[in-house]
Amino acid sequence: MSDDVRQALAVLPPAPHAPASPFRVLVDAEPVVIPYRIYTDEPPAGAEAALSAVQRALLDCLYTRHHDGRVRQRRLERVVGLIQPWVAPFVVQLVGEYVDEILLVIRRVLGPELVVPHSPTDAVYGRFVAENPGFVALTGQRVASYWACYHRRRYPTLIDYPGRSLMAALRAAANRHNFSGGEVPGTAAR
Repeated sequence: MSDDVRQALAVLPPAPHAPASPFRVLVDAEPVVIPYRIYTDEPPAGAEAALSAVQRALLDCLYTRHHDGRVRQRRLERVVGLIQPWVAPFVVQLVGEYVDEILLVIRRVLGPELVVPHSPTDAVYGRFVAENPGFVALTGQRVASYWACYHRRRYPTLIDYPGRSLMAALRAAANRHNFSGGEVPGTAAR
């Protein structure tokens, strides 16, 4: 995919600030580094129109890391239904963020498929979560923290919070796709 990534990155306007706090994950056993936040304006529509469908999806994934939550949500809505291993880290990262509207999009699109054992969604996300127990544990901690700080009034108990139900579904998918046969560390249902 390196050629597609280069083509997608070529349409990015200059950024006023460097990407912040990259994080590392495995995607199908390949290490991938993803910025926590980017500060690049969105490219003009014409620039994106010249990209292939895969290149546009890669660009959409990158913009799920944008500093503006509205941009993150809009770009997420374009890729959340794609069943590609390289989309999973961008979506799972958003589960551990504070924007409730983004969590509701993820729950609406992925939620029904994540609970179907051995569905394509279950397989892709289960494998990603199984490969990245530390990342998932940190994401789960963020879910609990953001619920406590921002969403406790709307969701009186953590179990009612969409991020919590998504984390439970992701952990269950990982346990179904852990090829070593045991429970994935850091993925026990809570």
